Amino acid sequence: MRAVSLLITLLAGLFSPNLLAAPDLVPAPPQLSASASLLVDHHSGRVLVEHNSEARVEPASITKIMTSYVAFQALRDNSIQLDDEVRISKNARYKHTEGSRMFIEYNSLVSVEDLLRGVIVQSGNDASIALAEHIAGSEESFAELMNHYAKALGMDNTHFTNSTGWPDEDHYTTAEDLAKLARAMISDFPEEYAMFAERRFTHNDIQQSNRNRLLWLDGRVDGIKTGFTESADYCLVSSAKDNDMRLISVVMGSPRAEQRDEDSRKLLNYGFRFYETFPLYDADETLTEIRIWKGAQEMVALGLEEPLYITIPRGQRRNVEANMKVDSMIMAPAQKGQEYGTVNLTFGEEQLASKPLVALHDVEEGSLWRKLLDNIKLLFK
Repeated sequence: MRAVSLLITLLAGLFSPNLLAAPDLVPAPPQLSASASLLVDHHSGRVLVEHNSEARVEPASITKIMTSYVAFQALRDNSIQLDDEVRISKNARYKHTEGSRMFIEYNSLVSVEDLLRGVIVQSGNDASIALAEHIAGSEESFAELMNHYAKALGMDNTHFTNSTGWPDEDHYTTAEDLAKLARAMISDFPEEYAMFAERRFTHNDIQQSNRNRLLWLDGRVDGIKTGFTESADYCLVSSAKDNDMRLISVVMGSPRAEQRDEDSRKLLNYGFRFYETFPLYDADETLTEIRIWKGAQEMVALGLEEPLYITIPRGQRRNVEANMKVDSMIMAPAQKGQEYGTVNLTFGEEQLASKPLVALHDVEEGSLWRKLLDNIKLLFK
């Protein structure tokens, strides 16, 4: 590999008029009542605040984020439709379920779309069971789907046994895993995610308000889900957007609902006040061109497959350093997406990101004449 320095002045958007201002100090994170917490930037994935984020916790109704995620996957796969009419079973009827409910009647027909709002807005355990049975036949089979997607999302310390979050010793997660789920929900289903911002929903002539009080208290907040049981205490996964920066906070095990909300607001305010996130490179943007030998073309463009965001303390963009390392000898053929190096970003002693540099287009093998010429050149190189 050979290192190629990137001039910081060439990084798109890196300099701004306030660049020479004195950098803001970043104080210690706020003290919280929660037993476990996490604050992460949605785009960059950088963790800004962490406390017991890998400790096993009971998710309570925050489980319904995964219930909704599985349902949105089923809609995307066309295995269910929003206008499907779901026949409510005895197991799912509201008189059979405990905890928060949508109040769906036995043997009635309820659309998938209404059930989703019953899950997301009203936090209905009855709606969760009805949706699970419609998608997988039984809640037990649905839990297998939940665990399948949890594994796919890298939620390595999570296991689900039901769609509602009802307490079970084998039903557990971590604050870290819930942040992964929240990021996936927002990225994978941006249109459907809008349901989490809805404040009220009415079914069976019963109007219920979203239990996420931050939707009323903070205009930046647009989701995502509360949870409570006596064993889990009060929990909240919230997401807020301020300009182009989106943060996700996870608060688990607060002793009271008001403290849960206050803990979440403290985290969000801290993140927005002392940090900033900005895009550094777009997907498929050419970052460099490298000589490719024995190819139909002499050069191959290298870049990133996904956009690259970084999160740093406010006012310190000038302290970001970037460099690339690329293979010194690239031979044709080259396929789009094939790795030929890395982009590394550092902030002082901290490594912000390391992403693979990939070919942005195919390069076929060159003619016999081209190969012969390049062989000769390589003898002298």
